[in-house]
Amino acid sequence: MMGIFGISYSQKVPAVLKTGFSKEALQQKLEDEEGKAVTIQQILDQHKGKVLVIDFWAGWCRDCLKALPKAKELEDNNKNIDFVFLSLDRSKEGFEKSLERFEMKDKENYWFSTGWKNDFNNYVDLNWIPRYMVIDQKSSIAKYYAISPEDPELQQTIDQLLK
Repeated sequence: MMGIFGISYSQKVPAVLKTGFSKEALQQKLEDEEGKAVTIQQILDQHKGKVLVIDFWAGWCRDCLKALPKAKELEDNNKNIDFVFLSLDRSKEGFEKSLERFEMKDKENYWFSTGWKNDFNNYVDLNWIPRYMVIDQKSSIAKYYAISPEDPELQQTIDQLLK
């Protein structure tokens, strides 16, 4: 409990919890594992009609690595929804090494080659990782801000969307 309490004071929850994405945010490019450019819009379109959890992480992030077992548990407990992992590793080599080292190769992974500051991350007020978002079946944001896969609102949001 103290760990979660301590984490909650180490960054600031955004004042406005957004429910959609700006045009600029949707056009933000990432790279897939093969180095092919893909936009946020294309990623969302691939998952339209499904509940999607977006997991922001990096191999250098100690809090992300501590959260990995619980994130895997969230994924294992929700086989009927999709998960996408957005990496903030500092280099393509770091991204590739992190996928290998943390057994993420079998997941849907993308890397922000533009770094932390970009149209998408700025729009979603990314100020901390790990960070989790739940996207509904129509590509709207159902849960805007969670910093732990154990946040009870994550599972509640998923359950609500699947009703």
